Amino acid sequence: MSATIPDISRKMSSLLLIDLGANSFNGPVPQLPAGVTTVDFSRNKFSGNISFTCDNYDYLGYLNLSDNLFSVELPYCLNLRSLVHLNLANNNFSGEIPSSMLAKTMSGEIPEWIGNSLALISVVILRSNRFSGSIPSSICQLTNIQILDVSQNKISGTIPKCINNLTELTKEESPKQKVTSWYYRSYIKGGVTVTRNTSYDESAFLMWKGREFEYSNTLGLVKSIDLSNNDLVGEIPVEITSLIGLLGLNLSRNNLTGSIPTRIGQLRDINFLDLSRNKLSGKIPSSFSQLSHLGVLNLSYNNLSGRIPLDTQSKTFNSSSYIGNPGLCGSPLSEACPGDELSRDPKLNADSEEKQQEDEFISAEFYISMGIGFTFGFWGVCSALILKRTWRYALFRFLENIFKNYSIFNTK
Repeated sequence: MSATIPDISRKMSSLLLIDLGANSFNGPVPQLPAGVTTVDFSRNKFSGNISFTCDNYDYLGYLNLSDNLFSVELPYCLNLRSLVHLNLANNNFSGEIPSSMLAKTMSGEIPEWIGNSLALISVVILRSNRFSGSIPSSICQLTNIQILDVSQNKISGTIPKCINNLTELTKEESPKQKVTSWYYRSYIKGGVTVTRNTSYDESAFLMWKGREFEYSNTLGLVKSIDLSNNDLVGEIPVEITSLIGLLGLNLSRNNLTGSIPTRIGQLRDINFLDLSRNKLSGKIPSSFSQLSHLGVLNLSYNNLSGRIPLDTQSKTFNSSSYIGNPGLCGSPLSEACPGDELSRDPKLNADSEEKQQEDEFISAEFYISMGIGFTFGFWGVCSALILKRTWRYALFRFLENIFKNYSIFNTK
């Protein structure tokens, strides 16, 4: 459907849930009923401002404006005190996160209050915008978070070392498949306070292995961190290897340095790992052999060096997983490691094998034949001397003359 949505705040004042996702609605976002709890306008063509967020929506817990055509700054009057889920991905928002949001003080970066005010949130997606600044350490207080996606922004600084405090990501199994949000609304009816609750099964579009997929019924099983396409610097914190429940980790297209953590093998359940296009150096850790569930690996275009591990797991990936690292060598790359040249050249291998066969012939059959020949020759001569008396006398006279001449020579 394609149309401009009119003001629905009065004619539909009792609406609690509005879901117009995946259509072609355009124009500005309409004024909403004051008691609405859930709003999904994602995957449309809405544009203009989102000034409606400045009004008092005391019960709005879910707001999804992702995949639209918004290209404005977030309003400074943003006032959503009950918000649990906010998705602004795939737009062109700019500027600072407004200081009025949740009535907290902001710094222009991802706000410090995020760990305190959104402690129960499990999905944070801010992908494909122009957010800047560093990742605050308070994000480590989001102990229930399963999906963190701030990719394709201008975020700088380092990855917080406290990232191992994301408790839900340290669990290998997820207790749920669906992610359900509950919103509560209280109102007075006939002089009595009535509380209603609304549940909403959440869904999310996630980048997985380079493609975008929608997760709904299995969203609760997904555990991933995507910090790709930013300006992050510093080393990959070793603490990240404590997140053993991770299924996907994407740190590609940043300016990360240092080596890959040697304990990367602790991420036993990981299926998707992309560390490409950074400035990582050193060897590929041997613990990669423990990543038995790894289906996609990309370490390309770094400064890695040394031999690619010879374990079975590393051999399952083709050269595209390792290219762009001038110091790397060994299969599946065409660059041979020092000492491997002989084994990689078929002609040299053939010559070496032939020479080895010749050596084996000389050292075995040749010497055995010489020994047998000498034995038969020696005993043949001895037998002749024993059996032929005239030959024996002739030999003795010959030896006698030699000794006589030798004595004369010594006397002179």
